[in-house]
Amino acid sequence: MREHAQQRGKSLTSLSAADMAAAVRRGEIRPADLAEAHLERIGRLNPQINAFVYVDRDGALRQSHAAQAALESGKLLGPLHGVPVTIKSSIDVAGWPCTCGSRLRADYIAQTDAPLVSRLRRAGAVLLGNTNTPEFLMAYETDNLLTGRTNNPWDLERTPGGSSGGEAAAIAARCSAGGVGSDGGGSIRIPAHYSGICGLKPTPGRIPATGHYPESAGPFALLGVVGPMARTVQDLQIFFEVMAGLDYGDPSSSPVPVRKPGKLEIEKLRIGFFEQDGVTPVTRETRAAVRTAADGLKRAGMLVEEFRPGELENARKLWWDFFGRAGEFVLSGAVAGKEPQLSPILTEFLGMVRQEPALTLNEFMRSLLERDGLRSRFLKQMELHPVLLCPVCAVPAFRHGEREWSVDGRKVGYLQAMSYSQWFNLLGNPAAVVPVGRSPEGLPIDVQIVGRPFEDEVVLAVAQKIEEACGDLREPPL
Repeated sequence: MREHAQQRGKSLTSLSAADMAAAVRRGEIRPADLAEAHLERIGRLNPQINAFVYVDRDGALRQSHAAQAALESGKLLGPLHGVPVTIKSSIDVAGWPCTCGSRLRADYIAQTDAPLVSRLRRAGAVLLGNTNTPEFLMAYETDNLLTGRTNNPWDLERTPGGSSGGEAAAIAARCSAGGVGSDGGGSIRIPAHYSGICGLKPTPGRIPATGHYPESAGPFALLGVVGPMARTVQDLQIFFEVMAGLDYGDPSSSPVPVRKPGKLEIEKLRIGFFEQDGVTPVTRETRAAVRTAADGLKRAGMLVEEFRPGELENARKLWWDFFGRAGEFVLSGAVAGKEPQLSPILTEFLGMVRQEPALTLNEFMRSLLERDGLRSRFLKQMELHPVLLCPVCAVPAFRHGEREWSVDGRKVGYLQAMSYSQWFNLLGNPAAVVPVGRSPEGLPIDVQIVGRPFEDEVVLAVAQKIEEACGDLREPPL
């Protein structure tokens, strides 16, 4: 009997968010059954992956029963009605701890919902809990002294990435139908790539980052966004539409309405793809995944050409000025005098930054000007190819603690490997990732689809084409 219940729970949790919501609307699944199946799976699998910081069991069950009552009373249902979701623990949910992986925030309890959380609630989502991060989000590996290390569901000896590593692991392990991460240098896209799910880094301002820690201000407002993570592109689209919209708490917020690009508009796109940037080599399987995606788009009737934009290495260097050197300045007030309480990964990050001279005002102003000039030239290049297809990262999920890899006989360092995602934070492009390939060890490999600012919907439409042509959605062997 218990085995049968577990098998039914597995089948429920393996559904996409869209299919869950549709089945709830048809009366085929009760929201409480979905919530209980996910909570049972969290109870079994989280001891292995350690994806969750906080599980709100009672709250989730209350929400699911309220969702059922709304269904029975004939109330208008939202697009995520009854769907269990999770939130990265850097985003405020009223009554929940929002620790951001730090002992310095161990006692912090959010008093109000972030706007995006309120929008998810209004759409009918059932909030399960929040997920683990590296301390203050400053790493591509999820580990901290407060809540420990998160393991990749594909291989527990490897990381699901960072900083949205807990979110990626929870969704990949079918402990959540989807959720929300944040991304200042690849922190949605790289964990999605390492975990074999989908993710969207939207254009800054499309989804409000109000209620996120570190606050969306200064260099973090320039680079950082919040965005959806899920197992299908269709689910990304639903989450995006639910959360998008103006909120003045985010300095980048813009009143851009959601639109649906037409079939003809997408089919007429000229797509440029490149397998590597000429500076940082990527694994053979990563190159093959990009080619597979390009061939899939060609079979779908789209015009796909080899094209590699210029000045990518300049974008990487400028990104570090903002994320690393200016970011350290922003964080220094929070950590000053508290260094013994910091997690080793945050100490490692601060050490990398402090090897360089402090960023002067003159340098910062020059970086701002250079960034704007580079962005203008980059977008000029995208006039012919308004969508780009490229790797997410140089390598698949790495073993805990690794900081260097050999790719095609060349050494690739920790920050260098992630440059394929960092560029687009600096430049402000929307970018989605979709699983397409596999490494020799069976690890997932995503590809990255990049569009022009405020053309997030176009990016998602092309990502959908790739998913339909050659997507590789699999369940980890937990």
